[in-house]
Amino acid sequence: MSKGWDTAQLRHPALTATLGLTATLGLAAASWVVAVRQMNGMDMGVATRLGSFAFFVALWVSMMAAMMLPGAAPAVLRRAHDSGRVRAMPLFVGSYLAVWTLVGVAVYALYRPHGSFAAGAVAIAAGVYEFTPLKLYFRRRCRESIRSGFEFGLCCVGSSIGLMLILVALGVMSVTWMSVIAVLVLAQKLLPAKAAIDVPLALAIVGLGILIVIAPSSVPGLTPPM
Repeated sequence: MSKGWDTAQLRHPALTATLGLTATLGLAAASWVVAVRQMNGMDMGVATRLGSFAFFVALWVSMMAAMMLPGAAPAVLRRAHDSGRVRAMPLFVGSYLAVWTLVGVAVYALYRPHGSFAAGAVAIAAGVYEFTPLKLYFRRRCRESIRSGFEFGLCCVGSSIGLMLILVALGVMSVTWMSVIAVLVLAQKLLPAKAAIDVPLALAIVGLGILIVIAPSSVPGLTPPM
């Protein structure tokens, strides 16, 4: 039955692409709803606490599905086409999210509520990372055909880790920062690297970090109200 389903779908590649895209984006949309509800009332800027391990990991998975799956949709469809099996799509998505789950475990182990100076330093480092050849390499790999979701996930972590660290440092439970970072990640997944756009973005991130260090009160939501 399963084999027949795969064969029937692959006889109609447009239908396969439509179903795959709908499922991927539908999961992302549902994950946004879950993440926003779970994050409600928890944002304290740099003083945010993560809660229990189980709570945070569950929240982190929903956040990663919401933020990362829209940009991963082309890779999911390429994998289904290259493998010749529709069933390759959920396996690809699952292993891709597993990589980001491991990142969440690391975040939970290392994260502590911190001050604005640390948040600014992380933002500056993230902006500098945008200039590095390593960032450009991983960003390019994210736009190429990759055989497994695990490998794709590793490349995308390498590409987006700086942006994700900004989210963690400035307000890991902030829907606003989550939305901003999600837009940047999506743009970098779908668009080729262009210095005319990427350099000003990197400089803006560095500038944000400097602003946080010298005038943290000028960044809304960075510090909890007294």
